[in-house]
Amino acid sequence: MAEDKLQQIQTWLEGILTDYPELFLVSIKVKPTNNFKIFIDGDNGFSIDSCTRINRRLYKAIEESLIYPEGEFSLEVSSPGVTEPLKLHRQYTKNIGRDIEIVFNDDTAKIGTLLTVAEEDIIIEHTEGKGKKAIVQQLVIPFTNIKSAIIQIKF
Repeated sequence: MAEDKLQQIQTWLEGILTDYPELFLVSIKVKPTNNFKIFIDGDNGFSIDSCTRINRRLYKAIEESLIYPEGEFSLEVSSPGVTEPLKLHRQYTKNIGRDIEIVFNDDTAKIGTLLTVAEEDIIIEHTEGKGKKAIVQQLVIPFTNIKSAIIQIKF
């Protein structure tokens, strides 16, 4: 039954997101206490205003459906946050030009600038060596070789 409820909530959310074509669902996490954490991203970011409107519409749909007759659920809608790994192709595309840390399936890692995103792979530019011996290289990385990818924030 819980899976049916999750599917219904995802269907409502997808319907709401049709009004926001620049936004997309990244993931839904559900805790046993019926706490739904919904992560949405956008091609140009995800504003607090959009977050609030989506949360209110989805909350209302859940409440009116009576799938939780006693109101025994909670709902959080937010962006994934800077520490969350990229999950979708669309997230990689929106981050072209930014620094990214790629952890490979063998747990080795590379940090570089995300240059290109294709259907099957990405290209990053990274520097090998230091000082006068530093060499800038481009590396093609198939998505199948990526364990995780996290955008690096510079301060």
